[in-house]
Amino acid sequence: MVRINLLPDKRHGSRAKGPAEPAQLWIVGVLGAFVATIVLCLFIQKLKQDELGAILAENARTQGQIDAIKKQIADHPQIKARLKELRDREEAIQKLQAGRTGPTSTLLELAHLLTPGRAPTTDRDKLEQMKRDNPAEVYNPNWDARRLWLTAYNESDRVVKVGGLARDGEDVSELERRLKLSDYFSDVKLLPGAKVVDQKQELFRFELSAKVKY
Repeated sequence: MVRINLLPDKRHGSRAKGPAEPAQLWIVGVLGAFVATIVLCLFIQKLKQDELGAILAENARTQGQIDAIKKQIADHPQIKARLKELRDREEAIQKLQAGRTGPTSTLLELAHLLTPGRAPTTDRDKLEQMKRDNPAEVYNPNWDARRLWLTAYNESDRVVKVGGLARDGEDVSELERRLKLSDYFSDVKLLPGAKVVDQKQELFRFELSAKVKY
């Protein structure tokens, strides 16, 4: 009798499933990598969103500070105009005060220069430096101021012209040196003069111009 086995052989079946297992593992690996990539992307996106939120919040704070500063300086042109007005008023008051007291001060200084034994009002260090560098420009402390006298004094727009008579040209030069050293005068210039005879005495008529400082 011939027997026919219609049941599948378990050994052959197990060998048939063998090649399919690596393919399944590969698919599972790909799916796992895909899921991991998605999770990583979501994590990175969350970090970027947090960074963006922080930047936007900082921008909002900065903009708030800018708006506050703009409100504070909104009336800046008016403040500048007011300050300019106050400065102009202060300058005008100073000019009025200088115009009131300045001429008196320069006249007193001029009288000081023509007083025997007195000297021009000047910086002591400047005078000492001049004595070392250019002694000829320093005033003569032994000059007799009575050798010169004034006959005219005119001031206009802070430019003064002084005229008078002197025994000789050296006396005029001494007055010029003293005026140049004085803190009350600047741009001192000797104008053309001439010799004259007064009461049978030969004298030198002179004129000096200078700017007064007050």
